Amino acid sequence: MIFIYNDYGGTHTTSLAAAYHLNKLPTNRQLTKEEILAVDYFNKLKTSDMGKLIFHGLDENGNPVYSVGRGSSKVVVEALKNLSLILQDKYQNDEPIIYSNTSPTVPFSMTMGGLLSRRLKLDSLGVPLLVMGAKKSCSNIHELVIHTKKTAAARSGTEPVIVIDNKEYSV
Repeated sequence: MIFIYNDYGGTHTTSLAAAYHLNKLPTNRQLTKEEILAVDYFNKLKTSDMGKLIFHGLDENGNPVYSVGRGSSKVVVEALKNLSLILQDKYQNDEPIIYSNTSPTVPFSMTMGGLLSRRLKLDSLGVPLLVMGAKKSCSNIHELVIHTKKTAAARSGTEPVIVIDNKEYSV
């Protein structure tokens, strides 16, 4: 099974989701500023990294976990799904792929923080907003990851690619 978390920029909620998925973060309390800023790729990717699959590691079952920033496009995930299906068919690969959207967990403070920090290079203003947003959304992100893993485990054997929109995790 391959897990791919996606959102607009691919550097905030997707990085947190990947870290939760890989059991790199505590789940019994709110994260500290230091824990948030130490997450791999959190607030480190650039606009030019959008569309690149970022490998975060292997989970406890040996499944690879990736993230991707899709920008404002509404069709990137659908294109990735179709490409996945073509490659699975052509190479007779039955490795299931799960695309999980983390966008619903993004609070306004994180959107503004990302804009200020990543786009305008104003870290002194953006990073505190990102941390505030991450603290607000970390429990939602963790629940989204649990839901993603459960959906993957419960999938029928005939579903080679699953896209999860996660609208129920909206902040």
